[in-house]
Amino acid sequence: MTTARAIPVFALVLTLGFASASRAADDYKLGADSQRVEGVPQGKVTAYKFNKSKVFPGTERDYHVYIPAQYDGKTPACVMIFFDGGGFQNDKGGYRATVVMDNLIHKKEMPVTIGVFVNPGVIPPPATAAKGKDDKGNPVDPLPRMNRSYEYDSPTDLNARFLIEELLPEATKDLNVVKDGNGRGLCGGSSGGIAAWVAAWERPAEFSRVISFIGSFTNLRGGQDCSSLIRKHEGKPIRVFLQDGSNDLDIYSGSWWVGNNDMMSALRFAGYDYQWAPGDGGHNGKHGGSLLPDALRYIWKDYPNPVAKPQFQNAKDQRNVVGEILIPGEEWQVVVEGLAGSEGPAAHADGSVMFTEGRTGKIHRIAPDGKVTLFAENAEGPDGAEFGPDGKLYVACNKTNKIVRHTADGKMEVVASDIMPNDLVVTATGHVYVTDHKNQQVWHITPTGEKTVADKGLNFPNGIVLTPDQSQLIVSDMKGAGLYAYQIKADGSLTNKALYYYAQIPPNTSNSGIDGLTVDRDGRLYACSPIGIQVFDQAGRVFAIVNKPVAGKPMSSVAIGGPDLSYLYVTCGEKVYRRKIKPKGVIFYAGPVVPGKPRM
Repeated sequence: MTTARAIPVFALVLTLGFASASRAADDYKLGADSQRVEGVPQGKVTAYKFNKSKVFPGTERDYHVYIPAQYDGKTPACVMIFFDGGGFQNDKGGYRATVVMDNLIHKKEMPVTIGVFVNPGVIPPPATAAKGKDDKGNPVDPLPRMNRSYEYDSPTDLNARFLIEELLPEATKDLNVVKDGNGRGLCGGSSGGIAAWVAAWERPAEFSRVISFIGSFTNLRGGQDCSSLIRKHEGKPIRVFLQDGSNDLDIYSGSWWVGNNDMMSALRFAGYDYQWAPGDGGHNGKHGGSLLPDALRYIWKDYPNPVAKPQFQNAKDQRNVVGEILIPGEEWQVVVEGLAGSEGPAAHADGSVMFTEGRTGKIHRIAPDGKVTLFAENAEGPDGAEFGPDGKLYVACNKTNKIVRHTADGKMEVVASDIMPNDLVVTATGHVYVTDHKNQQVWHITPTGEKTVADKGLNFPNGIVLTPDQSQLIVSDMKGAGLYAYQIKADGSLTNKALYYYAQIPPNTSNSGIDGLTVDRDGRLYACSPIGIQVFDQAGRVFAIVNKPVAGKPMSSVAIGGPDLSYLYVTCGEKVYRRKIKPKGVIFYAGPVVPGKPRM
């Protein structure tokens, strides 16, 4: 169940022991849990430097590691990371995090936890750089590059990767710590607040507990999109403590108060386990410092019980359409692994799914029960695939620049040559459409084998699919803004081209990254992308995003098949996954299917 509680200002006043609710704005004080208490064992803090980053090359930074007195080295300790760590670690400052952790661990109100207090990176100027002059003509050294906003405000996976791949292994190399996200939390203020959220969002299997004080959820570097992604995206197992004040910043990038309220509203909408602590403070750590003990208690409550994944609202409630697609409790399952790459899943009406393994030249069949068998080999670099109305499997072969089709016994026939193919789709009347990203064009092959260039000019035409009624062709532009829709004329030629499907662009990029495509019987379009499977409605809008099987691992193609055409299949490098869903798939060779009218 969702634990969503907005803490009114008057409740905060009572909690913190103030005598009157009419106090002056921003008059927050540290409570007893933020003070040294006689008899409470004190942990040890050690300072370090880190300058070996490949994620943020050239950076240098200080960090401190706090080891509580209760750590015995035998039982794995939890980990709490604090961004802008110098400000949090100072036991005479506004947060006094090590003091708070000493007290809460002693009272068993949070688990034994290692604290890692890390500062943002700085890149010193080159030693050979010439001196400049200030406005008075005095010689001065060139400036370092300050990496804080780049590392913290950018809603990408870079900061998460830095923590997982570089800092944590170094900071905890001699310590026995929990390795999974349930035992690891993140905390920060301002830009550090959004950094804490984004790192958990990008890698929830690594970080499940977040504290954000006065978080910068504004358009400094795209942070305003965090709340809309929460609304569209399948939920992730993250518990959040969120705080801001009504007198926070309101500048060129937006309003911090509005941004944090949008985050709170999105977390509530999507069913997250969160706590919202509004106040009347400004852009400082006064309120957050007073709340740090409560925030730590909240995110670590019930540990070691795992943080629950948000549950979908009723599918009939159109506010949350993720529930139209996904089934609670049904997660991604590995169908096959150990492959030399995987591509081109193609569904058959009997519930089987074919997929290609281009580097080995093999094509495999997944039976409805999940058993995998070899269908064909020596297939000349097979990539995209689709069944045709003749019952044969059409395959794009990028090593020999051919389109071929395989009979039921695996024998191969050439359909067309001198095409540099990537993916393809086949209509019920035998027209074949092929993407050719090397030449930035889309091919049309008639049922009699005549080939023509049907369209040119996309940056990187990749995934290709039909609408269920087969009246339109959809092509993804992997290095463009989204997907193009074409109407199909009676002779198979294309007309009325439009950039109809606007993709959710990954942060800090200019390209959609959209790869393989599929559709369901109700007209929804499913597109593999760097941020997950983006699901578009018939009007061309992204309304839901399904989690990738593994965060950080790219997907290439998608299909709906399996028993009762009710499983979503994705190819993901060396593995193929599937997941049971509510909608049913479409078999193009069986004929057009007309979905209901689109919701406008």
